[in-house]
Amino acid sequence: MRRDRDRGQVALEYIGFIPILLFVALCGIQLGWVAYVEQQADTAARTAARVEARKGEGGAAAGKAAIRPSLAPLADIDIARSPDAITATARITVRSIVPGLDPIEAERTAVMPNDDPKG
Repeated sequence: MRRDRDRGQVALEYIGFIPILLFVALCGIQLGWVAYVEQQADTAARTAARVEARKGEGGAAAGKAAIRPSLAPLADIDIARSPDAITATARITVRSIVPGLDPIEAERTAVMPNDDPKG
């Protein structure tokens, strides 16, 4: 009757392995979320630079309007002007879903030629 001593062993091993599986799943989701927010920061920077270069104003608002509405309040868009080019830098804070991981800041920069007739 050696089998009776092994009953429940698989259940205990499975219960011990579940936290590891959950942690790996959360890390995978976090990695995908960081990549998505980086892409959104790129979109915000390109849109802000394009609008600012063409119209001379409103680039930051256009950059925030171009991204997911839930990320817009977390976004910070800076516009730098020169006679030749407009540089827009978008920063979005990426909140962590993995316990113990600090928030990450996604930052992207875009440069567009200055088409504003006012210079």
